[in-house]
Amino acid sequence: MEQDKAAIRNAATVIVLRDRASDPAILMGQRGAKAAFMPNKFVFPGGAVDKADTGIPLATPLPQVCAERLSEKSSEDLGHALAVAAVRELWEETGLILGKPGYWSGAVPDDWKSFAATGHLPAADALQFVFRALTPPGRPRRFDARFFLVDAGEISGDLDDFTHASDELSHLQWIPLKDARRFDLPFITEVVLAEVAGRVDDPTPPESVPYFHNNDEASLFLRLRGYPMPETG
Repeated sequence: MEQDKAAIRNAATVIVLRDRASDPAILMGQRGAKAAFMPNKFVFPGGAVDKADTGIPLATPLPQVCAERLSEKSSEDLGHALAVAAVRELWEETGLILGKPGYWSGAVPDDWKSFAATGHLPAADALQFVFRALTPPGRPRRFDARFFLVDAGEISGDLDDFTHASDELSHLQWIPLKDARRFDLPFITEVVLAEVAGRVDDPTPPESVPYFHNNDEASLFLRLRGYPMPETG
């Protein structure tokens, strides 16, 4: 069945933060010029949730507070699938491993064979849900994206080895957080960068998560704790 390109797809995006105590940097890559969604833009690794993600076992679950925030303003329980998608997309687009040493029981799904071959199981305990954004109407692709922050110290292997990455993102690099806005970024990425900068000194998951909600009526920020963001100005 052909996918409805106008449908809103759930997605997971991963922000890997390196050297947060000294010279914080984030991992980004550039989308292709012919990409239907955000061509040429520098973005974080990430992508849509696959149906199969719901059935992939995790060695460790998401932090409880993150699982609770993910369930708010959501029609279904997507926490597990989003966490799996985050680990999968990070591996596919960068070749970096977020997992625990271990071996899979039974047959390994095709999408996970290269990951399993590293001797790891996907793990979600280091993922922190920090932002949610819904793509505005009228775009060629629409995503309900959940952004996860992870400390680079939780990644297994060499942080500078991108040899296992797919070709979806080019120019993969660690960009100093203070310099990231010099790159060609989507608007929402700039907003997320400000949120990340505010969390550099706090290693704990946030209890309240910003949600940039775009629909046909309005674009507004909400807080995923049941309260709208306070007005400023």
